[in-house]
Amino acid sequence: MGTCVDIRVDYGADGPVLVLGGDLDVRSTGAVRAAVYEHLQSVAVGSRVVVDISQVRSVDATALKMLAVASRWSHRYGARVVLRGACPAVRRMLHLTHLIRVIELEREPIPA
Repeated sequence: MGTCVDIRVDYGADGPVLVLGGDLDVRSTGAVRAAVYEHLQSVAVGSRVVVDISQVRSVDATALKMLAVASRWSHRYGARVVLRGACPAVRRMLHLTHLIRVIELEREPIPA
């Protein structure tokens, strides 16, 4: 049984960004965990590590817990994991699971 998750690294003005898409659930957690930790190990100490989830269709508590653990792990090495593009459903799940206390969301610009 395969997973329905897309994982890639994009390089932009703010450095390498881990881009996740598809379904982040118990079936894809292993692949996503490996990609997140590999990405964390490739960035400099003290870095802001951006994980773009704007293309994620669905997420479950298992995947969010894995991101929370990665975020806590990165703090030990002086890095910060920041989620970019969290849709309202992901934000709601973060609040319901109380993981919003551990996972940092990138601030979105306020429209003028």
